[in-house]
Amino acid sequence: MEISSFQSYLIILFVILVIISIFVFRQFLRTRKEEINLVKFEQKGLDSLTKASELYEFGSIQIKKRLYTEASKTFLKAIEYYDNEPNEAKAIIQNALGFSYAAQNEFKKAIKHYNLAIKSLPEYTVALNNLGSAQQRLLEYETAYETYKKVLLLDPNNKTAIKKSKELEKRNNYSPYKGIKGKGF
Repeated sequence: MEISSFQSYLIILFVILVIISIFVFRQFLRTRKEEINLVKFEQKGLDSLTKASELYEFGSIQIKKRLYTEASKTFLKAIEYYDNEPNEAKAIIQNALGFSYAAQNEFKKAIKHYNLAIKSLPEYTVALNNLGSAQQRLLEYETAYETYKKVLLLDPNNKTAIKKSKELEKRNNYSPYKGIKGKGF
């Protein structure tokens, strides 16, 4: 039995559609799970949550839903309860709070919390990259460049730091085109 080109086309199309529907279904389940968790936390209320881990999870969901103001409040409350947590957890919460402030264009507050994250965990490259990004947004290019260089010392293959440091090198070596004077319009 021979398969015609039309039949092979239909088989390929069917396989592609099955693969796409699997990805869409997985994304649907993931989004639904986040929504259910968000509703669960909102029903409990922020005041009833007293574990830093629960508050971090709630704040992370709020960030995914782009509820940055609410996420900032949640992470600030998580900081109140994170005394008994390991330094890694403290750094992650501080970094997330910095991220939520940066998303609201409050870069000075973001820098403060990124620095606190780095103080808790000095080799936390994610917080260092975020710090460099916030410094760039405040037009502190030299400081941002130094921050990205610190990241590259810790992780020479860090793609974000490589890309951003190259951008800043080009920016710092920029000189306006002088051209030929007296020519043109």
